[in-house]
Amino acid sequence: MSLTAMVTPPPNRSLPERTVPRLTARARALMTALNLHLAGVAVLALLVLYLIVHLIFVWQGLNANNADALDQQRVQLTAAQISAKPLRGLDTKLVASTHDANAFYETRLPYANSQVLAEIGALTHKAGVRWTHAQYAYNPQLSGSDGLTQMSIDASVSGDYRPIVEFINAVERDRLFFVINGINLTGQQTGQVNLRIRLTTYLRPGNADELSAEVPAAAANDAGKHDGEMGGRP
Repeated sequence: MSLTAMVTPPPNRSLPERTVPRLTARARALMTALNLHLAGVAVLALLVLYLIVHLIFVWQGLNANNADALDQQRVQLTAAQISAKPLRGLDTKLVASTHDANAFYETRLPYANSQVLAEIGALTHKAGVRWTHAQYAYNPQLSGSDGLTQMSIDASVSGDYRPIVEFINAVERDRLFFVINGINLTGQQTGQVNLRIRLTTYLRPGNADELSAEVPAAAANDAGKHDGEMGGRP
């Protein structure tokens, strides 16, 4: 068994010899506090570095989002400009469209079935075909003074093949508005051909000048019929 005893410097030793242990202990204490401070500074530096890196990533993300949002806004602006392009000059286009519609209404739509019959008679005479049989049907389309009446025609036409084809082309290109709803050809291309054709046109109300011109024509027709009847009597 060994005994360890703390050796105390005798009181007769010099002052430096007794001060050295105290200074060493104090230095150790100071070094320990300095290390703690240094460690704290290092931790704070790492935290600051982490925050800086995090801020950099956040800033980059915000820039990317801003770029995406800007691109999206540009796409939306381009789409809006494309959508609005047909509306530019709409007032001028409406005036032109109204003028064209009125011109079509006045020049290509007949106002009486007598116009239709006269035009068809001219077309058949020019093509050299015979208008043998026809049925007519009328169906009002719009109400009011500017309303239209649909006039449907189901007719039979006979003639040679080439004149029949020319008649069909003439009907399609005629100044009056005709819609060919159906055709049915029977016969040979080298002989007599029978055509069944279904047409549609629209009658518009006549204006004052047109209606006033119709009255003398109707009176003249009636007078001619009356003179013919009188002349045929004994």
